Order: sequence, then structure tokens, then C-alpha cells
Amino acid sequence: MNLRPGRKAALGAVGIGVALLLAWLVTSQGPLASTKVTVAKVERGTLTASTFGIGTVEARRAYALGPTVASRVLRVLVDQGDAVKAGQLLAELDPVDLTDRVTSAQLAAERATSAIRAAQAQLDEARSRSRTARVSAERSVELRAKGFISQEAVEAKAYEATASDAAADAAAAQLAVAVRDRERALSDVSGAGKLRAQARLVSPVDGIVTSRLVESGTTVVAGQAVLQVIDPASLWIRARIDQGHAGGVRVGQPVEIALRSDQKRTYRGQVQRVDWVSDAVTEERIVNVGFAARPEAASVGELVEVTIGIDQLVNARSVPTAAVKRINRQDGVWRVRQERAMFQPVKVGITTLDGRSQILDGLEDGDEVAVHSDRALQPDATVKVVSALVGSAP
Repeated sequence: MNLRPGRKAALGAVGIGVALLLAWLVTSQGPLASTKVTVAKVERGTLTASTFGIGTVEARRAYALGPTVASRVLRVLVDQGDAVKAGQLLAELDPVDLTDRVTSAQLAAERATSAIRAAQAQLDEARSRSRTARVSAERSVELRAKGFISQEAVEAKAYEATASDAAADAAAAQLAVAVRDRERALSDVSGAGKLRAQARLVSPVDGIVTSRLVESGTTVVAGQAVLQVIDPASLWIRARIDQGHAGGVRVGQPVEIALRSDQKRTYRGQVQRVDWVSDAVTEERIVNVGFAARPEAASVGELVEVTIGIDQLVNARSVPTAAVKRINRQDGVWRVRQERAMFQPVKVGITTLDGRSQILDGLEDGDEVAVHSDRALQPDATVKVVSALVGSAP
């Protein structure tokens, strides 16, 4: 088929265009295309190693107020949310038979006092008889020596003296028993009085009533709580930290606190206690954090987020954490030189929550490393540096 010269030229131009397009596709979009990467330079600055956890606001000092004996609630004077003072009467209880027990103990003490007086009188009389009998016995011995009385009369007087001594000893023992009975009765009076005093529930601290558990007329058993009071100055956070990141947590480290009810603000705090017992099920360690200044908006049981500053390094060399790869059990980065990628092993130190990794060895200040790439990098791969992968020009 013969074609006219003009048509031949047009077809030739189209063929060249198609060939160029295929070449462009192969070199820019196909397997021979350069890998697009974003890069960052090694920088020096301050790095803060931190760990993160979730917790709840709790009261370190909370008090459950209730009777020590079975009682009936006469009246409850406060309600949930009330602020109370130390020593303030919060509720009164009727300990049922406790008043009768106090009266009985007092009567027993009075009876014991009377018994002491009677025993003392008996002892005085017995001792007097003993002294008289002893003198009479000694006198009979003298009369017997002069021959005025018989030996039998002397022995009778000696027997009377011995019997009188025994009677005095018995009276002394009876007096001691009476004294102990009175002491026991007085102890019963004191103990019952203390129990009766505990029927008045008073606040142990300047605090806030968090629970009113029973109402007037309710019968409660020993140990059952009637009211709960907390010390608002003792609010702290019971936070849970993943065990894998809790190794560096120590008492005294600074903490940033974000309340669920006030997420736009952060509050300062400090680690106050690291529990010895971890949660074996969730593999978390319990850390208690105190507020530097108690937020007015904080409520007991509220969810909070805590960020604990574990360590701070000044003038430390670092790269974005996303640039650090682990290949064949070796940490390293992809360095970019003359549009070529080269894997550089590095030694990594701490990693911060804002995405920086400390470089201890393997890189110098100003070195460029690949952070993200549109596909996996290979050694000596051709790369093209772009400002961003999403929406970047081909």
C-alpha cells in the first residue's frame, strides 16, 4: 500500500511520541523509576524520654465512718458533697443496750467499793485479835516459867495466837479480791463509755462527704459504713503504665496530666509512688501521681492521661524515629547520597513520644536520611527527594 508523503510523516511523528511516552512511563512510573523519598537531616537538641499511661483520680486518704457495735441510726446531719471540718458531728447512733451496760457496770463498781470497806474492817478486826492473842501467848509463857499455870494452858494460848494470825491473813486476801473486783468494774464502765462515745460519728479531717450510705432509722451492724469522707488535699492519680515502658519510672519524676473533663489544659504533677505489685493480667505497672496544684475541675474517679518524663538529654543528636529501620537485627537508616540510597547501621539511644530517636553512633550532624518512601528501599537504589509523598509531583 502506497502512502502519501504527508501521511507517512504524521505516522512517524505519532510513533516517536508513543515511544517517548513508553520510555517516560518505564523510567518514571515503572520498575526502573526512581523511588520517591522524603528526607530529614540529623539534628542536635534537647530530647525528653517519656512514657504514657491512663489512670483515674482517687483520694489517698478516705474514711468510712460507722459504729463498732450494732446500732440504730438516730439522725444523719450531712449529705454527699458537703464540706466538713475535723471533729464536726456528722451522725448520731443509738447503741441499743449500751446505756444499760454502762449502768450495770457502774452499779458493780459501787458494790465492789462497799465490799472493800467491809473487807478492810474485817482485816482491821482480825489484826487486832491477832495482836491480842500473840501478847496473851507470850504472857502465858512467862506465867508457866513461874509455875502459875500449866503447860496445857500455854499451848492453848499459842494455838489461839496462830489462829488469829490465819484469820488476819484471810481477811487481807478478801480485801485484795474486793479491790480487784472494783478495778474490773471500773474498766467495764470505761470501756462501755468509750463505745457509747463512738455512737457519735465525727469527721476525722477537714474533708468532703462522698457517700451517704444509710438514712435515719436504719439498723446497722458493727463495721458497716454510714458515711464516707475524703481529704480533698490528698487527691492523686492511680495510673497504669505498660510494663515494657515502666522500667525507668522513679519517684519524683515530673508528670504532665490531662483531665478527661478539661482536655485543653495540662496540669503539672509528680510521681509519688511506684507500686511493687504489678497487674499480671494486663501486664501493667501501677504508678501513683500527685498534683502540683489540685485542679478545681478534678473529680474522684475521673479518667486522666499522664505523661511521665523519664529522662532529658541536652545537645543530643537525633533523627525522626520513622527513619530508623531494623534490617537483619541491625538498627540503621537509609542515607541519601547523589540520588542513591545506602543503608547505614546506627546505634540508637532513647526514643521520645514526639517521634525523635537519639543517635549514639553511625551518623554525623547534617547527614540526610530517608524518612518515608513510596516503596521499600534497596541498597544503591535510585531515589528522588520530594517534599511529600502524598500529592507529590511525579
